[in-house]
Amino acid sequence: MSGLISILTAALVLGLAALFAVSLMGRIKGGSKKRTRSRDVIIRDANKKLAQNPRDYEALLAIGDIYYQEETWNLACQTYQSLAELLTVHPTMNGFLINQRYGVSAVKMNQPNEAYKALCAAMSIKADDFEVNYSLGTLEFQRKNYEKAIQHFQRARIKDPEHAPTLRGLGHSLFKTKKYKDALSFIRKAIDLAPDDKESLYTLAECYYEANQTEQAQKIFSHLRPDPVMGPNACLFSGTINVNQHQPERAIEDFEIGLRHQNIKPDILIELKYRLAMVYLKQQEIGRAVVLLKDVQSLNPSYKDVNALIGRYQELNANKNLQIYLMAPQADFIALCRKIVMGYYQRAKVKITNISVSKNEWADILAEVDASKWSDVVMFRFNRGQGSVGELIVRDFHSHIKEVNAGKGICVTPGGFSDEAKRYTEARLIDLISKEKLTAILNNVDARAARMGAGPAKR
Repeated sequence: MSGLISILTAALVLGLAALFAVSLMGRIKGGSKKRTRSRDVIIRDANKKLAQNPRDYEALLAIGDIYYQEETWNLACQTYQSLAELLTVHPTMNGFLINQRYGVSAVKMNQPNEAYKALCAAMSIKADDFEVNYSLGTLEFQRKNYEKAIQHFQRARIKDPEHAPTLRGLGHSLFKTKKYKDALSFIRKAIDLAPDDKESLYTLAECYYEANQTEQAQKIFSHLRPDPVMGPNACLFSGTINVNQHQPERAIEDFEIGLRHQNIKPDILIELKYRLAMVYLKQQEIGRAVVLLKDVQSLNPSYKDVNALIGRYQELNANKNLQIYLMAPQADFIALCRKIVMGYYQRAKVKITNISVSKNEWADILAEVDASKWSDVVMFRFNRGQGSVGELIVRDFHSHIKEVNAGKGICVTPGGFSDEAKRYTEARLIDLISKEKLTAILNNVDARAARMGAGPAKR
């Protein structure tokens, strides 16, 4: 019996609950219909009045409030524009509210000039309003008036310290005025509130970079490399940091990832290619560098020193020995110079007796030459710089020749000689070998070395 009573009680409770739920849903639906009907009635009545009198401010206020609350910005903007024009006729209207809402709606509709006028009018009535200051801060930022933007964002922040867009605008404005440390805290807080803001994350990395906190900057730039929007810029920064830290392999990876992106901005595309080419040149990847430099030239023929670089390295790319002469490590350079000395005099026996090096600027090689009709000690100087060799270097070479009692000197350069240097050697036993003659020697040095029984130059 008690079990039957329990079942009946449970059924009764469930029935009452269902009845309450149905009643509640009915009231909710009824309330919703009532509100919808009330909105529709307001708009219908207002439109009737406006059909008779387009300047009926009460009707405009009624529908303007609805459009603004519903964020129907185009209609709200039109309505509050009409109300703003009526303020002089009806001074009892709330001038602050009308200009504030007109300004905000105009911002949403991308009408910056109208928005600015309305918001400034609102601010003249109430200077500490959040919406007015936030919207004016946004407009001043767009106009690149960053100091004014900071003032407005600061006022807005006082009213709402946790508003992420305000913190974002303030941080970005401070960054634009090069107040990097001040910008850091606001941008960090904005990112905490809106973690998906990749642009702010990129700007945060820029702040770290400008504040010489490159490790933190590098982490963020590296994280952003795959991003379809910020990725190319992040790759450019990350690669630059790795170049400055003498990490060429990582820099190449950064720049190559950047170039794999789609729809890269033209200026970023050119700089990515240019900087990657510079790294390849340092790595003696001349062929790859020349291809990239030609790409840059096709995009912007007057970009930096790209024309001069192409002129210089295109020739190097075609002459491997010239690459070695100018760019190879010292040991490879010396090996090539030895080959030149050994093959310089045909049908002569040559014995190298001494080699001296001045940093990476030149190498002096002393050789005993025994030909069929003459024999002598000859000093060779191989300059590596591509500039003009002046009289001072030639004088120094001449002094070295006399110190070792050599009978003759051969001064070699991949560049040229100044007029003073040429005049100095006119009455002395010094032959000058400039770029054109050196190129011819380098083109034939391997064949000559083979005939002389010398091995290939170290590479």
